[in-house]
Amino acid sequence: MMDKKEMIAKRIAQILKPNEFVNLGIGIPTLVAKYIDPKSDIHFHSENGFTHAGPIITDPDKIDKELINASDQFVSILPGGAFFDSATSFGIVRGGHLDWTILGALQVDAEGNLANWKVPGAVTVGVGGGMDLVSGDLKVIIAMEHCSKDGTSKIVNKCDVPLTGLKCVDIIVTDLAFIEVTPEGLVLRETAPGVSVDEVIAATEADLILDPNIKTMDV
Repeated sequence: MMDKKEMIAKRIAQILKPNEFVNLGIGIPTLVAKYIDPKSDIHFHSENGFTHAGPIITDPDKIDKELINASDQFVSILPGGAFFDSATSFGIVRGGHLDWTILGALQVDAEGNLANWKVPGAVTVGVGGGMDLVSGDLKVIIAMEHCSKDGTSKIVNKCDVPLTGLKCVDIIVTDLAFIEVTPEGLVLRETAPGVSVDEVIAATEADLILDPNIKTMDV
């Protein structure tokens, strides 16, 4: 059986189209590059200052210790890539040059509000670039496990931890489901292999609208 994080990344990779410029956040989003053909003309932006980011590198003989992504993982850079400072990196973000950002989350609620940077009482270095990313003129995909380690749903009626952005999420992909955020509410479009609609509903605090033609994720 495919690892659930890999499954999420593989399904998200299917959303992306040639010539799109995509930001990858930390965690599961970094795995998406693994499932993209380098010749597809889909280009990944890393917030820490480069473009055309390639897959994560684990072979010690192939690691470039000066080439890391926003998750501090060793990665590759594809032909045509470039390095730049933070001002340029956030100029790309704020200037409307990205088509998508793929981010992790602590919570997403019924209105598409996003909380992904702080649990009250926990030590954190700050909100990072997430607030800039979700405020821009781009679409937002959330890649996360459906429930927290204690079994609590991460898709909630109303976020109760500090927000990153308001009504900014377009798509949620979890280890259980593919959900689209619409003006009418959260629409369940697909279930993960081996997962029933009832299981998704039971694991989701927020109400779900059921697509009349719910499919199984093709992963």
